[in-house]
Amino acid sequence: MKRDLLGRKLVVTGAARGIGEKVARLAIARGAQVTLIGLEPDRLRDLARDLGPAASWREADVRDGTVLRSAIDEAAGVMGGIDLVVANAGVVAYGTVRQTDEASFERVLDINLNGVFRTLKYVTPHLERSRGHVLVVASALSFMPLAAMASYGASKAAAELLALTYRQEVAHLGVTVGLVHPSWIDTDLVRGAEVDLPSFQGLRNRLPYPGNVTTSADRAAAAIVDGLVRRRSRVYVPRAVVVANWAKAALNSPLAWPWARRFAARAVPSLEREVTALGRHDQLTPGTGTSAAETKSP
Repeated sequence: MKRDLLGRKLVVTGAARGIGEKVARLAIARGAQVTLIGLEPDRLRDLARDLGPAASWREADVRDGTVLRSAIDEAAGVMGGIDLVVANAGVVAYGTVRQTDEASFERVLDINLNGVFRTLKYVTPHLERSRGHVLVVASALSFMPLAAMASYGASKAAAELLALTYRQEVAHLGVTVGLVHPSWIDTDLVRGAEVDLPSFQGLRNRLPYPGNVTTSADRAAAAIVDGLVRRRSRVYVPRAVVVANWAKAALNSPLAWPWARRFAARAVPSLEREVTALGRHDQLTPGTGTSAAETKSP
């Protein structure tokens, strides 16, 4: 195992499970100190214990700027600074624009977009001191619309532009900024959607490559950690997602509209029926019975 992060100090948001957990594990194996930030204190505590003395944790909701700022400042105090950040916290909600409720739509944007803003804002003084690097986890859906994924896609497209703007603003401080664009990753988010909405897997299978494949969380974490080491400006998971970035003008052009219209006409009615039958728009965190945005201690 490489030790190319030896002595580096990393903060990961959304670290309790999924990509965040895998990034933390791999970063520590490669020599980093890591502070885990998330909403599930029991999981965070167990993960930090499993990872050993190089790991610490703080419970914080990226929707709460005061608490998040304290968690980031405490992380810097414990580790002696912050060199690297992975802004990973994110959730999904179900339903089309006409179907979803306002609260669910707003929650997704508050976590996936405003949460990234708050993370970047409060970590900047620490990154300025270290001339550090931050990776914002966006999505392949930053480049292309997908029916019934409006809140998620809008949040990830906006997070991309936020990160690109922030990159310009902090360049003179010596801080570098990159974006991660995963397609479907084998995490609770994707597995939960398949369980809740049986048509979701069929929808994904009908997408062109790489939209029809699922990548392991370990592979995604390896790409992200390599991106931290090399201070990459873009990380694509799988690498073929780069084609969607290059081709986004064509994907959203009148030439592609006939296919997109046929695809949506087939997918939307069944997805809307399944969301109605499910009786909720928020995805539940496994084993808790509460929405991913609300999983925290009383």
